[in-house]
Amino acid sequence: MRSTPSRAGFALLGAAALALTACGEAPDEEESNDNGNDAAAQEDVDYTACIVSDDGGWNDQSFNQSAYAGLMDAVDELDIDHADAESSSESEFGPNVDSMVQQGCDLTFGVGFLLKDAIDEAASANEDMNFALIDEYTDESNDNAKSVVFNTSEGSYLAGYVAAAMSETGTVGTWGGMQIPSVTVFMDGFADGVERYNEDNDDDVSLVGWDKEEQNGSFSGDFSDQSAGATLTEQLIAQDADIIMPVAGGAGLGAGPALEESDGLLIWVDSDGYESTDYGDIVLTSVLKQIPQATFDTIEEGLNGEFSSEPYIGDLENEGVGLAPFHDYDSEVPDEVKDKVEQLREEIISGETVVETDNAPEA
Repeated sequence: MRSTPSRAGFALLGAAALALTACGEAPDEEESNDNGNDAAAQEDVDYTACIVSDDGGWNDQSFNQSAYAGLMDAVDELDIDHADAESSSESEFGPNVDSMVQQGCDLTFGVGFLLKDAIDEAASANEDMNFALIDEYTDESNDNAKSVVFNTSEGSYLAGYVAAAMSETGTVGTWGGMQIPSVTVFMDGFADGVERYNEDNDDDVSLVGWDKEEQNGSFSGDFSDQSAGATLTEQLIAQDADIIMPVAGGAGLGAGPALEESDGLLIWVDSDGYESTDYGDIVLTSVLKQIPQATFDTIEEGLNGEFSSEPYIGDLENEGVGLAPFHDYDSEVPDEVKDKVEQLREEIISGETVVETDNAPEA
């Protein structure tokens, strides 16, 4: 068993951490924001931004909640109107997107890969409205639809290196919600980061839950089933994994109790899990996607008449992805590991190191 220093807080590496406001039950109907401006000022802004979740819902403490937070930031700061629809199953995606169209939304976001068909169909049928899809590409034939995607393999590469460096058992793990590119891109980067650690340190830390070469691994089947997430985590723990990165939205929360029981550590994704989940005391770090900022920026472009179908691709260079602070575990992470992670971040930005994955978004 490898030994590590004692645990305790860290500074941000690469990108600013997300501080998400916890969202309760989101309103189902369009509301006008009231932040103290007088009625005349509010009438000057005639713009409605809308959003539809996948079946993880607004309180997944991950990508849905991040996108909703970005919308709420725009409501507060830009004084726009908004509407939303929270999906509980795949059968609701199309009707929920259509309900945004019926409410006259100027811009409608679909959150997640699973909303692709519904957003593409709505964009094709409503050329006078704008649409955006988070975590997947829209049909390029629709000039009124924007793709908001993230090359999270870069941030996960850093997380994989850290996980390998900090493992006490010599085994780390990852599992996903569904085997789709926006999930497996995380897992590919994580695998490469573990491998880089082994190469640089002549070590043999193992990764369970994902075989990058075979593109085969462990998946819960959706982004909401915490019970399935707990089962997968327990399976990886049984294989000696002591640091695990679930890539599964709300389903990933199922990893928390299992890791607490085994004295393991959690690497969260999308948001800063130290801030957004109830498991901050076991969160080593998080692979961030700056979904709130990308959502806000897309809304602001639309409000200013500058909406474009050109895809947004978040990466380390533009700080659309990054690694969160180590928070309570700062003193456990040796300075040489922190320095190495910063070096790797610069190597990726410069192109000296390329994280190879077919699942990464392309311009």
